[in-house]
Amino acid sequence: MYAVVRRYPGASQLFDELARRQADVEAVIRGVPGFVAYTLLRAGDGGGATVTVCEDQAGAEESTRRAAAWVRENVPAAAGSPPEVTAGEVLYHFGR
Repeated sequence: MYAVVRRYPGASQLFDELARRQADVEAVIRGVPGFVAYTLLRAGDGGGATVTVCEDQAGAEESTRRAAAWVRENVPAAAGSPPEVTAGEVLYHFGR
């Protein structure tokens, strides 16, 4: 598996919109080939981060491309500040 973390410091308007439009975001990200999981979290600075896990690097890269396109179309004021992106191979993944 492969994961990508996109951090958006101080992007409160973007995170308000992401929270409000969960169904739209889910439709975009779930459509990524090899999709495994997605998490949206709000940080104390008003911005936040997203974490996408996919079966492979190609899926993770596609999720970043689709996320950027969604932001450009739906929250253009936030599109000028690209996120800080960290991506890599998942060494292990577990849940409840």
